[in-house]
Amino acid sequence: MIGGVGAMPGQPGALPDEALDALVAVLDEIRLGRPSSRAELVAQTGLSRSVVAQRVSELIDRGLVVEGDPRPSTGGRPPRQLSFQSHAGHLLVADLGATSIDVAATTLDGRIVGHLDEPADIAAGPDAVLERVDKLFERLQAGTRGIGGRAWAIGIGVPGPVEFSTGRPISPPIMPGWDGYPIRERFVARYGAPTWVDNDVNLLALGEWHSGIATGHDNVVVVKVGTGIGAGIISDGRLHRGAQGAAGDVGHIQVAGARSVVCRCGNVGCLEALAGGAALARDGEEAARSGRSARLAAVLDRGRAVTAEDVAIAASFGDPVALELLQDAGRRVGTMLAGIVNFFNPSLIVIGGGVAQSGDALLASIRETVYRRSLPLATRDLLIQRSSLGALAGVMGAAAMVADELFGRDGLARWVAAGVPAADMPGT
Repeated sequence: MIGGVGAMPGQPGALPDEALDALVAVLDEIRLGRPSSRAELVAQTGLSRSVVAQRVSELIDRGLVVEGDPRPSTGGRPPRQLSFQSHAGHLLVADLGATSIDVAATTLDGRIVGHLDEPADIAAGPDAVLERVDKLFERLQAGTRGIGGRAWAIGIGVPGPVEFSTGRPISPPIMPGWDGYPIRERFVARYGAPTWVDNDVNLLALGEWHSGIATGHDNVVVVKVGTGIGAGIISDGRLHRGAQGAAGDVGHIQVAGARSVVCRCGNVGCLEALAGGAALARDGEEAARSGRSARLAAVLDRGRAVTAEDVAIAASFGDPVALELLQDAGRRVGTMLAGIVNFFNPSLIVIGGGVAQSGDALLASIRETVYRRSLPLATRDLLIQRSSLGALAGVMGAAAMVADELFGRDGLARWVAAGVPAADMPGT
């Protein structure tokens, strides 16, 4: 790889640190859709006119920025609109859930231009699941109108703990056969593009923070209540992954006074084992078999197992047992969140995931518990809201993750001299 931070003088395209910092600052303003004339860039970045002019010229020469027609002048030289060259290539992203695959092709600034989804079983193992991802990526590349250039990078989200530095799942409770699997290496070899892997809840948090209801909040907790339970944390405007990438694994916090239910992680009394989607399905089926819920018993009569969605539907029809199950799950999740509110003091909690979309009973119970059990100062301005992006949040977050890695300071330093990212760029 040519160039980068600390490159020897005289290498083609090499940038000293100060110039790289300015290049990233200017590119971020243009790429993220903020003011985009040279004069506006001077005001936003605090850089001098000459430095902005130099960096804009370099970005144009490198094909990352294009200059439009002059805008109306308010006196002096008419400003020209600067735009990020978002169609120079595309990103391929996938959000893998316990029971589904979502894939998308996006522009380089993360706008979705093609999307596909299908049911899947993460327990089928990495070879089977990732082969389906490959097939769906191929369909997107072949059938998406307006897809630009080649795949510059790939982002993958999985429903389990991920060591972000290596892109490998580590002892994921609901992903048998995935422990240590080289997801990154597989996609780098297949597509010749840098690849990043993270857990699905971090991607949900990035999606909401970049494009959803969390925009404008610097301290956010995004909780996914699906088959399992996890959290993504935005701290001071940055995703907090922790030392190894395991931050936010709240589903395995032990619930005080809980009955002895063994979690898939092997421990007893985990929040996920008592309030996640699998727990709701288990308790709903028990209520159906015992005759306590006629509406859930009707599901068994139709020849299939009770799901969390069935519990939510029954609750929407006023079934008292189903309502009690959702409210109890909400209280357990709310108790966990109250501890996080007292510790972290976010301004917003976003509740997402399949179970969270099930109606108002769960959300109302979470809210009541958080506000009752948290300190008044911590909840004075606290908002607790449902996810705004729905099923697209994961792939939107994956695209945001990849764009941040590609065009952030460290990433840009590794490839900008060569013109396009390389599969073997350091750090991927």
